[in-house]
Amino acid sequence: MSGVISIDLPEDVLLATGQSREEFVREAKFLLALKLFELGRLSSGQAAELCDMQRIDFLLLLGKMGIAIADLDEAEMEREFAE
Repeated sequence: MSGVISIDLPEDVLLATGQSREEFVREAKFLLALKLFELGRLSSGQAAELCDMQRIDFLLLLGKMGIAIADLDEAEMEREFAE
């Protein structure tokens, strides 16, 4: 099932961003997916699907934006680095 979210987008917002409507929508979908992933509400696969990306591409962009791909607590990090 697919849903649609409608947002009123004034032309001056597009002018301020220097983006076309399509570019703005693409970026908005990515930023929404990124935030939902960061909050733990979506898996990386679900977030990638939301913004029409391959999972690996989504994960690579997360790294470039300074968002952690994994959220390990101290005990988990010790186990990971002990191996």
